[in-house]
Amino acid sequence: MVGVGALGRHHARVARALPHARSAGVFDTDRERSEAVGREFGVAVRPSLEELLAVSDGIVIAVPTTAHEEIAMAAIQAGVHVFVEKPLAPDVSSADRILAAARDTGVIVQVGHVERFNPALVAARPHIERPLFVESHRLAPFTPRSLDVAVVLDLMIHDVDLLCSLIGKPVTRVAAVGVPVLSRYVDIANARVEFEGGAVANLTASRVSISKVRKLRIWQRSGYLSLDLASGKGEFYRLKDGVSALDGASIPRRVPPLAGLSAVVARIPIRGDGTEPLVAEQCSFRDAIAGLAPPPVTGEDGRRALQLALAIEQQIEDHVAHTRSASS
Repeated sequence: MVGVGALGRHHARVARALPHARSAGVFDTDRERSEAVGREFGVAVRPSLEELLAVSDGIVIAVPTTAHEEIAMAAIQAGVHVFVEKPLAPDVSSADRILAAARDTGVIVQVGHVERFNPALVAARPHIERPLFVESHRLAPFTPRSLDVAVVLDLMIHDVDLLCSLIGKPVTRVAAVGVPVLSRYVDIANARVEFEGGAVANLTASRVSISKVRKLRIWQRSGYLSLDLASGKGEFYRLKDGVSALDGASIPRRVPPLAGLSAVVARIPIRGDGTEPLVAEQCSFRDAIAGLAPPPVTGEDGRRALQLALAIEQQIEDHVAHTRSASS
């Protein structure tokens, strides 16, 4: 583990107990913090990045985004596989340099979009078929963490990655608005994203809310999915067997006029298996290193999410600048 702050500490906790793997240790420029994490989880504390790389097959990078390229390049040049927490890099050029170096050396790059491993989403995957409209709400109370970036790269990027993986089509249009509230950067944002083929998504992210909300809703021809990513649960609603698309004539005659959707719509509960997403994520990185399976969230996936998130940020910056000029 490189970086044992709030998220890196959890990576260290998971790594020390990961089946079929051994934690090679932790390194942080804050020696006191790394020693505290080392004592807490019984893992070795390495005095330098170079010493950690020398004993590692792969590393998890959980440092500020501005340092991702420097740490990743050092690992890649040492032939060490890389797991980089999201976002992959602060900009697309930096991401491209990381990916080019990885291709040249044959090193694996996996990106930490942990919501891909959310139990609710994993359980819902068999029901997801060509989404036409996606809506996400990711709201969180204010904390002093990650205030070096806007809420888009801090929180919304989780849903940007999910959106890209669910739709799987090129983006054709982005419209976004947002405002800074408690920090120098945008704290609440909303984006509308349109895709080739007609799919549309509406994303909202806030880090100045009263309570936590992590909801994902998906509409498609075969039905509607409502997922609570915080609880790992959800529902899939579809027409009952024998009922075709509702046009009045297709509704069974036995259905009373005021019976509601329950008469023609089946509700299928979605329940995850309870696996901690971070554990599943690290297991996938371990398996990729061992050559058992390709990384489920590749460096190219991380670049794609970063590029769309930055496009959303640019739209918001333009909106904020226009709002300020109009009010002056």
